[in-house]
Amino acid sequence: MTTKNILAFAILLATLGMQAQETKNSSKNNKKPNIVFILADDMGYNELGSYGGKIIETPNIDQLAKEGMKFSNHYCGSNICAPSRGTLMTGKHTGHAHIRDNKPLPYEGNEPIPAAEITVAEILKTAGYTTGAFGKWGLGYPASEGSPNNQGFDQFYGYNGQIHAHNYFTSYLRKNDLVELNTNIDTPYSAYSADIIKDRALEFVAANKDNPFFLYFCPTLPHEPYHQPDDKTLEYYAKKTGFPIGDAHSEDFSVPKYAALSSRLDQEVGEIVAKLKELNLLDDTLIIFASDNGSALTKEEDSYLHTGGDLRGRKSEVYEGGIKSPLIAFWKGKIIPGSSSNHISAFWDFLPTCAEIVKAKTPENIDGISYLPTLLGKTDKQKQHDYLYWERSQSQAIRKGDMKADFVYDKTSQKQNIEIYNLAQDPFEKNNLAETMPELKAEFVKIAQTARVESEIFPLVKKAKKAKVKTH
Repeated sequence: MTTKNILAFAILLATLGMQAQETKNSSKNNKKPNIVFILADDMGYNELGSYGGKIIETPNIDQLAKEGMKFSNHYCGSNICAPSRGTLMTGKHTGHAHIRDNKPLPYEGNEPIPAAEITVAEILKTAGYTTGAFGKWGLGYPASEGSPNNQGFDQFYGYNGQIHAHNYFTSYLRKNDLVELNTNIDTPYSAYSADIIKDRALEFVAANKDNPFFLYFCPTLPHEPYHQPDDKTLEYYAKKTGFPIGDAHSEDFSVPKYAALSSRLDQEVGEIVAKLKELNLLDDTLIIFASDNGSALTKEEDSYLHTGGDLRGRKSEVYEGGIKSPLIAFWKGKIIPGSSSNHISAFWDFLPTCAEIVKAKTPENIDGISYLPTLLGKTDKQKQHDYLYWERSQSQAIRKGDMKADFVYDKTSQKQNIEIYNLAQDPFEKNNLAETMPELKAEFVKIAQTARVESEIFPLVKKAKKAKVKTH
C-alpha cells in the first residue's frame, strides 16, 4: 500500500469514527429519559433536611436536592390522599377531577377513576414506556375501570385501597388485580410490606433497564399507624427528640416511630438511586420527589419533630400546612445542581410536563401546565398559572400570585367564611386581609364559582339533614 493510499485509508477511518460518535451522541440526546416519581404519604413540608428539617435525618433525599432543583412554591393535589393522587394522574385540579375526596367502598378499594380519563401512565405508554406503580393506589377497586392496570400501568404491586394500606403487616398484597398471599402469614411480623413493595420496585427497574420506563413509587411511608419491624432508629429518635420512652410497639410511641418511618423512606430512596446507578441508568433518569398532602401529626406530636414547620394547618385543611408539598427534581445534565425555583406549581402539572418531555399530545381538558422549562432553566419560556384551585367537602382554596384565599363553609348554616392572605409577606397565614380588600375578595368569590363544575358524587357543600318531624 502506497503512502497516498495509507493516508486516504486513515482519513476514511477517522471520518467513519467521527460519524459513529455523532450517531452515538445523537442517539443519546434523543433517548427518552426514564421517569421516576416518588410520592411520600403524609410527609410535612418542612420535614426534609433540604427544606429546613432539623430532627429527622433524610440524607438521600437531601442529596437529590443538592444535585438537582428544589421548588419552594409547589402544592399537593389536595389535602387528603385519594384526590391528591387523582390530580397527579389526570392533570386536573379538584374542581374538574372525578375524585375529590376519599370514598372507600364497603369492599376493598375506592371510587374509581372513569375509563374516559387519560392518565400520565397512558400517555407515557403511547410514547413507548413500560409503566409500573408500586405502593398505594386509592383510585379504584380491583378490576374496576379505575384499577392501575386499566389506567395505563403495565405492572402494579401493593395496596389497592387506603383502608387496606393501614396495616404494614398485611396477610396479602395485590399483584396487578390478583391477590398475592403473604407466605409468612403463620409468622406474625415477619413480612413487612414496605420492604416487599420496595424490592418489587427495584425488580421493575432491573427488568426494564434496556427500555424507557415510568416508575410511580408510592409507598405508605410515613403514614400511620406507624407499624414497623424492630428498629434501632426507634430508640435513637426517642433519645433525639426527648419523647417519653415506652413500649416501642405501642401506638402512643408515635413520634419516634414516625421519624423512623421517614428515615426508612429516605433509605428506600437511596436504594432506588443506587440501583439506577448500578445499572448505568442514573444519567438518563428524571427523578421527582413529593408528598401527597401535609403532615398528619397532631400539634403536640409535631412539637417534637416540626415536620410542618411554622405553616398553618395540617392534613385535611386547606391552609398551607395541609396542601403545600416539597418538590425535588433530579436530572443529570439537564437540571442545574443545587438550583431552586419559586415557580408556582401543583400536582396537576406533572402530566403535561411528562407529555412535553416525550413530545406527546397533552389532553385539552386538563388544568396543568408543564414545568419542563423551569427544570431546564428556561424560565423565560415558563408559562404561569392564572391561579391554583383546590376543593374538598366544605372547603376551597385559591392561590393567585402571592395572594391566597381560604374558603370554609359552616356545616350547619352553610355560610361561607373567606380568609385572604399575602403569602409573600405572611407565609404562615396569620393576618387575614379579607375585610380590607373587598375587590380582591369579590374576585376570589367569582373564581371559586367558575373554576369548578359540580360533582354529584363529591358535592362541595353537603346539605344539612332535615330534622324529622314527629307526627301524632
